[in-house]
Amino acid sequence: MLLAIDAGNTNVVFAVLEGSEIRARWRIATEARRTADEYAVWLLRLLEIEGIPREAITNIIVSTVVPRALHNLQVLANRYFDVDAMVAGQGNVAYAIDIDVDEPGSLGADRAVNAVAAHAKYPGDLIVIDFGTATTFDAIDFNGAYKGGIIAPGINLSLDALVGHTAMLPRIAIEVPKSNSIVGRNTEDQMLIGVFWGYVAMIEGLVSRMRSEIGRPAKVVATGGLAILFDEATDLFDAVDADLTIEGLGILASRAGAT
Repeated sequence: MLLAIDAGNTNVVFAVLEGSEIRARWRIATEARRTADEYAVWLLRLLEIEGIPREAITNIIVSTVVPRALHNLQVLANRYFDVDAMVAGQGNVAYAIDIDVDEPGSLGADRAVNAVAAHAKYPGDLIVIDFGTATTFDAIDFNGAYKGGIIAPGINLSLDALVGHTAMLPRIAIEVPKSNSIVGRNTEDQMLIGVFWGYVAMIEGLVSRMRSEIGRPAKVVATGGLAILFDEATDLFDAVDADLTIEGLGILASRAGAT
């Protein structure tokens, strides 16, 4: 079995894949200083609960946008699974796609892995929207080349900025507003309308502009933790694929001869 690890700025996702099937997945808050031993105490117990023997993990692949976390994840693989972790984009785990931007080396591993997975799963030109700490929009052409994209603040970052820089605005939860009205009758409703519907308008506006620039029909694939939330509010998405990054890691591992 393959253990795929996607270390993002907010969460680290661990998933066990058997072939192309995801057997189990878990997430833990990202902490760059978390040691291999701390990961192991948590992860080995979860594997036990799922009935997956430690010895069944024969390969490990890591994708990270948090460089300081990589070393401890590699130590986790060595010490507790007796495996040398593959690192997405390095060595024989190259992305094998054309990264057609000014600075190819600056592309985040998660976005490159998403491009690999999206092209493998969906034909034609694509716009991949990943709702994470930041919200990213990535253009992948029909040949699988990464052509560039957009980085916007994630909705929770936007809310944090709003609350953190105002004296009297309360902390609210991000959810679909209960009323269809966009004229709020109290402070909390007005904040939710501004953040939620403002974000939907941003998504729809940026995708419209990207499609115009691409000049060909482009499917929109949404991924990330909040994708399902926004899917309720817009008909923009052709697919919502919560496991896109994990599936991309599985594809890269398979190409490298690991399963």
